[in-house]
Amino acid sequence: MINQTWLHTFCTLVDVGHFTLTAQRLYMTQSGVSQHVKKLESQLSTELLLREGKSFTLTEAGIKLYQQGQALLISLNKLEQEIKKDDKYKGRIKIQSPGSIGLKLYPYLLTLQKKHPDLIIDYTFAPNTTIEKSLIEQQCHLGLMTDISKSASVNSKEISVEPLVLITPIDIIHVDWPILMQLGFISHPDASHHGQLLLSKNFVEFDHVNQFMHKGFSNQISLICEPISYGIGFTILPLYAAHSFSKQSKIRIHTLSVPVYESIYLSFCNKSIINERTKFITSSIKDYLT
Repeated sequence: MINQTWLHTFCTLVDVGHFTLTAQRLYMTQSGVSQHVKKLESQLSTELLLREGKSFTLTEAGIKLYQQGQALLISLNKLEQEIKKDDKYKGRIKIQSPGSIGLKLYPYLLTLQKKHPDLIIDYTFAPNTTIEKSLIEQQCHLGLMTDISKSASVNSKEISVEPLVLITPIDIIHVDWPILMQLGFISHPDASHHGQLLLSKNFVEFDHVNQFMHKGFSNQISLICEPISYGIGFTILPLYAAHSFSKQSKIRIHTLSVPVYESIYLSFCNKSIINERTKFITSSIKDYLT
């Protein structure tokens, strides 16, 4: 393989046409320039220059090497610049979050993509455990989690909080323990966790969500409130998810006397190099959620 440094010296010599001036341009000695050319000739087993005192002419091999070598050096330089280029408005960024945050955040991120068409947003809705695993395996650039990571490979920082709210059918004006027992519970993947957080702070009677009649289950964040819109049961959800439900006139969102908030953590893999587009998206998310 041709040494790129020697080739660069040779092509510069041909451009300049003089050993001394080439040495000055490349911050080398004149003997150093001569040595690079001789090493090239030795490597290729052919003469590249016909030396005539202080001047020279190119052999046929020298002409061919200059023409193709110059094109190669230009191509390599362009490749290097492209690799080093890190445009905050260009490229693909993979983000993961739980459903409720995603319902609020993903439409906002799409407005950024519309403004910067070369910025590609890949958004995955996932539970905390999946997000943590994806970060560790560097399958996504950043994650938003509702629980701080326990892994030493993941750096998590709280950037916002989201209220937990109780949702009932629209005709329920006030909630108390007998009403909740009568309504029954609409469950979802995080129902036990959310119920424990909110209800334990507001009802002395509460022990666990299994105290309530089971009235249904959905793992689709946008449909958890669907049975409630039919007058069936109640549930506990983060506020973003409750507000995203399409039939707001059919449900009632209750803020209880003791408010409870779920933290939102922005998380990265410690081994990842944070590129400019990830920094841009991170800053945008912080501004939007805080």
